[in-house]
Amino acid sequence: MTTNEWIGSLAAILTTISFIPQVWQICKTRHTKDISLRMYILFTCGVGLWLIYGLLLAAWPIIIANAVTLVLAGTVLILKMRHG
Repeated sequence: MTTNEWIGSLAAILTTISFIPQVWQICKTRHTKDISLRMYILFTCGVGLWLIYGLLLAAWPIIIANAVTLVLAGTVLILKMRHG
């Protein structure tokens, strides 16, 4: 793995796992009042597009990171819509 790939992979890991505390907190409390619905809609759509981009390039760090982030951000979005 090249230095660029290491940096990209580390960035992907860090930005992806950053969503875990938010998902965990919402699952525990069901409190989503302070989360912006518009932001999560836009963000989730953007992550979906990054995933498609990664698939088109066959770039595994982009694919894996965005697939996991899509699940996590999608979970927050669904919980926000469900619990307001």
